[in-house]
Amino acid sequence: MHRTPHTDDPGTTAGAPALPGGIGLSRLRVYDWPAPPGADGHCGGTPHMHLACTEAYAVTGGSGAVQVVTAEGAATVPLAEGDLVWFTPGTVHRLINDGGLRILVLMQNAGLPEAGDAVFTFPSDVLADPDAYRAAAALDPADREGSARRRRDLALAGHAVLRDRAAAGDRSAVAEFHAAALRLVRPALADWRRTFEAGPAAEVARTAAQLAALADGDAAHLRSAAVHRGEAGDAWGMCGRLDTYASRDGARVI
Repeated sequence: MHRTPHTDDPGTTAGAPALPGGIGLSRLRVYDWPAPPGADGHCGGTPHMHLACTEAYAVTGGSGAVQVVTAEGAATVPLAEGDLVWFTPGTVHRLINDGGLRILVLMQNAGLPEAGDAVFTFPSDVLADPDAYRAAAALDPADREGSARRRRDLALAGHAVLRDRAAAGDRSAVAEFHAAALRLVRPALADWRRTFEAGPAAEVARTAAQLAALADGDAAHLRSAAVHRGEAGDAWGMCGRLDTYASRDGARVI
């Protein structure tokens, strides 16, 4: 059962309340697929970048690393159980699985990654062709694992060039990738704005309204208190198998 907001709940939006801060939450088991011949030799996920979302990794088991590329160059950040790392939009990242790497992923702006805020590091000719990009990024419903692996391998080919150029101090490499990513997502930006306003921005507005009400001595929204439980869904993600939790469909417990 979903909670119906009370009319005396200031700042409430329709539907069940979102996860704290309007974040996205998932449990990630990083792919242990070996890299294809000629790649970096590491087992792991698909390199990609977000344009509007900060992402955080809370490592819950195993070991590995995250390879990152920014305008400052290329680096590898080790990951072990108990580590917490996060990175801002524009950071190209790829997870490396050295053994049993499991992560709790916290994603800013729930809904935006699902709407397309993730661009893969495909070779430049694919990035330049929106139709070719969409075909390469799509998962085949009849062969999700195989198509996810082929997508990973194609992104690794572009990533190798990007990472080598960045490591050599070529700042134009990342700038070119950022520009290509923007061209790909620009047609969807109006939809992204609506998703943001209905989700994370609405949560900020809810808090602002509640603070204003409390300042006026009005605690009516506290009468709407409830506990919700989310159910995990399964997905073939960019970096591994995911147990995903929708941001707004928790069943009411009490």
